[in-house]
Amino acid sequence: MDRRDFLTTRKKKPSAGTLPTREFRTQSGLNPYPGPWTKNEVQHLLKRTMFGSRQADINYFLGRTMSQAVDELITPAAPLPAPPVNDYSPGTPDSTVPAGTTWVNSPTNDGTLNSVRRNSFKKWWAGLMINQDRSIREKLTLFWADHFGTETATIGTSHFIYWHHALLRQNCLGNFKQLVKNVTIDAGMLRYLNGYLNTKTAPDENYARELQELFTLGKGPTVTYTEDDVRKAAQVLTGWRINGTTFAVYFDATRHETSNKQFSAYYNNSVITGQSGANGALETDALITMIFNKDEVSKYICRCIYRWFVYYKIDAGAETNVIEPLATIFRNSNYDIKPVLETLFKSEHFFDVLNQGCIIKSPVDEVVSCLREFGVVFPNAVTEYADAYGMWNYIRNWFTSMNQDIGDPPDVSGWAAYYQEPQFHELWINSDTLPKRNQFTDIMITNGYTRNGKKIIINAVTFTQSLSNPGDPNAVIDDALSILYRVPMSAGFKQLTKEQILLSNQTQDYYWTNAWTAYIADPTNTANYNIVNARLKALYQYLMNLSEYQLS
Repeated sequence: MDRRDFLTTRKKKPSAGTLPTREFRTQSGLNPYPGPWTKNEVQHLLKRTMFGSRQADINYFLGRTMSQAVDELITPAAPLPAPPVNDYSPGTPDSTVPAGTTWVNSPTNDGTLNSVRRNSFKKWWAGLMINQDRSIREKLTLFWADHFGTETATIGTSHFIYWHHALLRQNCLGNFKQLVKNVTIDAGMLRYLNGYLNTKTAPDENYARELQELFTLGKGPTVTYTEDDVRKAAQVLTGWRINGTTFAVYFDATRHETSNKQFSAYYNNSVITGQSGANGALETDALITMIFNKDEVSKYICRCIYRWFVYYKIDAGAETNVIEPLATIFRNSNYDIKPVLETLFKSEHFFDVLNQGCIIKSPVDEVVSCLREFGVVFPNAVTEYADAYGMWNYIRNWFTSMNQDIGDPPDVSGWAAYYQEPQFHELWINSDTLPKRNQFTDIMITNGYTRNGKKIIINAVTFTQSLSNPGDPNAVIDDALSILYRVPMSAGFKQLTKEQILLSNQTQDYYWTNAWTAYIADPTNTANYNIVNARLKALYQYLMNLSEYQLS
């Protein structure tokens, strides 16, 4: 299907104004959270802002106040990651990039090389999420990659793909208005939505439409820009090109529409004065400024953030008590992203009990959280890069099989779970994906994945040793649930699970305590190890197969 035809027939994100007016799921707002700061609250914050909540991270942030924890999470201290490397040679020779060195500064028009580099990029990205630092950067980078949805297969050139991603990563906590400007003239986006083909003799409306409908304003009763506004915006954006030899973006004044552009009453009948020569590029800034003068931008983006980090449904209470005041903060900060996140994550609404354990994990969250919380060990990314990339590729394929192919969402709207009413996050679970989720965790707790003699696998015994009191079966279950689950389980469930699995259908706790004590006394004894290992694997496999494990 022609790209333009596809974009006009696909499903769109929901309108910015279609909000329920009668429901109030919660009454809480943006007042600072005044409640307790316990393992429960730490875990909630970590599972929403990172992928999973490792025991070490929980302990670390328990030593901070809530405010300090949020400040650290939204202020990454780790340097930006090293770029992806050539992991595809000698299978696919690359005359300009030796194996183990980065390819991102050596663009190519070779289709085969671009294909293997696109795969290299996806493997690398999966590895970054698995090895994330204690900050929101990885989850926020994925958020912006969904918001400014692009597809690697459509962009094609791996060089553009990496630098588009780097743009989102470097600016994920910066200024949103500047980010929109940067994305608008980014080579990856210019290629993806035909901006590089947009000229005065053949205006292309793809990006002009998505800039307004998906990236800044949304669409609905209060957002009434017209089709002519889309056409005029397309004219403003004419002239941006990509050099086929240097791969650099440049502005070609000879292809720019220099006439004045009159916009509708929605934009207060604004006129963007046509400019010629190099000054024609300044019209892009004028267009973005005009769009950002509308309050709907701040409200729409705050709703997008809310659905990712708090809850999928925005009712009248959330709109009034959370979205509108957040939008005011956004506008007053000149569209800096950080103040919005800081206010939201420190609010009573974020920690409201009704907003805890209520979101179905995305496939990426499901898989990466599992690996991080159990401390699965991967090959060293520097000294064993080929094996590391191979393992990351295995993990990335699980994302894809569960319907979240990083770098390739279904279309420019991103993944439907973040915009498709009324199901939203429920779309992640169906008769195909749920068994695959269980299959992944089953494999990781039983046989793992082996490549070149190296294995990634959940070490059930090592994980258990990190808990507070491994010799007490009640503590093992409580501690494991407090890391893996976000919903409380009944005493009856815990008792039955303990008896059937850790006690091997006995009723006295010493059946586990004795087995664990014997293993600790002689850890090299294979029989002792096998007894506790088998029971622990059965326990964690069972917990990960239950529906509660799918919630964050």
